[in-house]
Amino acid sequence: MGVISNGTTLLDAGALDSGVATGATTLIKTLTASSSSTLDFVHGTSSVVLDGTYKEYVFKFINCHPATNNVRFKVNFSTNSGSSYAVTKTTAFFRAYHNEAGNDQGLGVNSSNDLHQQTDNQILQTDIGNGNDESLCGTLTLYDPSSTTFVKHFMARTNSNNYAAYSPDDFVAGYLNTTSAINGVQFSFSSGSISTGTIKMYGVK
Repeated sequence: MGVISNGTTLLDAGALDSGVATGATTLIKTLTASSSSTLDFVHGTSSVVLDGTYKEYVFKFINCHPATNNVRFKVNFSTNSGSSYAVTKTTAFFRAYHNEAGNDQGLGVNSSNDLHQQTDNQILQTDIGNGNDESLCGTLTLYDPSSTTFVKHFMARTNSNNYAAYSPDDFVAGYLNTTSAINGVQFSFSSGSISTGTIKMYGVK
């Protein structure tokens, strides 16, 4: 399918003949946990690019396994190259869930995990188990972090097999209420370390 604007073909079957980007994804960095207290992506450190090179950055969480049972997976952001992670956020959190027994399910807002002009870590998923077969997977997207005009929007969706044998499908969206450039992103569990797991960072044009 082509993309046409005002009678001019911009894209035709994915071609770049007009110079308009089609959303190519580039792997920037892979971090692999090994009893890690945090996994940090800081611009200019260890080949991490987190600036105006890309307008959209995507983080993929692959089988992040906590050392401690019944913990939360969280994120925070930095404007000072990782010296601190405490950016003001306003967010919304909701969840769909279903248990292995098949007798409990639901969908609803979980306001206890919302933030309203707070610098706390944002919870992305709760109740994660540390059984041998338990882990968390998901995605977080951060938009235009280098902008010095607009606040920074982000969205996340995660799933785990939690400690109580539930499958929670958690959604978080919000904005970082700062016009300073975001140049660091940190992931961690609420208690204990990230025993094993991988987080991949991509840039999208």
